[in-house]
Amino acid sequence: MNFEDQKFCQSCAMPLGDEELYATNADGSKNEEYCIYCFKDGEFTSDISMEEMRDFCIKKMVEVNPEMDENEASAMMHEVFHKLKRWAKD
Repeated sequence: MNFEDQKFCQSCAMPLGDEELYATNADGSKNEEYCIYCFKDGEFTSDISMEEMRDFCIKKMVEVNPEMDENEASAMMHEVFHKLKRWAKD
């Protein structure tokens, strides 16, 4: 899989392969940067820290990828999260 061509939610890193997963802007248009779980109607759905989001995503990643353990998921999330738009430091 070529990750360069893959879109990921810029808040939780979920793959955005299906347009149905795109968030919505305040005007109802699709937002291709965030998923429906993190962003809705132009606003983030929860006030959460990067660490809280990362911990939540580690658990979800292990649930949907039984071959992956928490340490592997954690290492992946730690590498990716600081690059996501929502969490990147300017």
